[in-house]
Amino acid sequence: MTRPIGYFVHHQGRGHAERCAAIAHALPATRPLTIFCARDDIFPPLPEQVEVVRIPSLFEPTGAEAATADWVPTPETLHCAPLGWPGIREAMATMTHWFATADPALMICDVSAEVAQLARICSVPHVKVLQHGDRGDAGHRAAYAGAAGLLAPFHMDLAQPEWDAAMLARTCFAGGLGVDTRVPERELARQRIGVGAGEEVVLVMAGGGGSGFGQAPMGVGARSRPAARWITIGPVERDWHATEPANIEHRGWVDNPADYVAAADLVVSSTGNTTCQQVLAAARPWLAIPEWRYFDEQHRKAAALVAAGVACVRPHLPSSADAWSQAIDAALATHAPVRQRAMIAEAPAGDAARWLEGLVGRLWPQAAAPADADAILPIPSI
Repeated sequence: MTRPIGYFVHHQGRGHAERCAAIAHALPATRPLTIFCARDDIFPPLPEQVEVVRIPSLFEPTGAEAATADWVPTPETLHCAPLGWPGIREAMATMTHWFATADPALMICDVSAEVAQLARICSVPHVKVLQHGDRGDAGHRAAYAGAAGLLAPFHMDLAQPEWDAAMLARTCFAGGLGVDTRVPERELARQRIGVGAGEEVVLVMAGGGGSGFGQAPMGVGARSRPAARWITIGPVERDWHATEPANIEHRGWVDNPADYVAAADLVVSSTGNTTCQQVLAAARPWLAIPEWRYFDEQHRKAAALVAAGVACVRPHLPSSADAWSQAIDAALATHAPVRQRAMIAEAPAGDAARWLEGLVGRLWPQAAAPADADAILPIPSI
């Protein structure tokens, strides 16, 4: 029997689940995959050999937690490890029981420093998904140092400068992983979203990991460019003092964000990984605005985008009409579509799957490779 692969998926946002699904479809059909996640309703359709095991959230209290042990300090190697949480014990017990009974070939962690270290303590090789951010703390260092390899769902040119050669050598970069990189034709996309061929469209989009952009600054932006049609997708943070002109509309969550991106003359977005990959694939003029995230993840991603020359970045939404005009002019003037498209791999899920199977073969050379391993797309040279 082929040894299974395990996969822990953080349930905040959508990117973790989407790249997990992409990898699941790219792995050989003979390779069982067990996913552990606090939600089982966030995944796209999965192959038959995939099982989703729902576990309690490691980050959200349920009301049964002890509140008297907070005085015990948290070790530097841990991020979120409160004492007295039954849900955490149940989640960890579910995974360790699977470790003991399934004899897995590998555990993929996307993302939790605690789960990565749990796998290592339980003598299970793990792959840590690599994200941007200030992650030089002891917890991240332990998770990375103990990993069999690191998986980065973005292009190598977006690596942070402090990632040294040894770290990069252990990393599989897969730009576009988890995103449908087939870009709709612009006019067809405009027809699908109900936009005229000659209209100027400014798209404002935010991902599922936060509360979205504020309504008031977007209203200022729409007033600064009255001839354009402003459309927002994703969450919007309501402001009681917002005064919106008639040229902005909020469409909320949509099932076809790729159509909106392809139809846009300018994209204003946060810098979550999935959002970034969608904009890069479509190669649109881009004003990138990082949102608050743990470890300054989006701010470090924004800095990487600037260094690679693929986005115009501002630290927050412009706060006046003049600031909006300057930011939009800069985004249009610095647009580099060829460079943007180069950030997306031809077959990122196939690249990642081939790399994972290679790791399994190196870890367990005595085991036979899956029968259809040759069907995985080859990794292009970097």
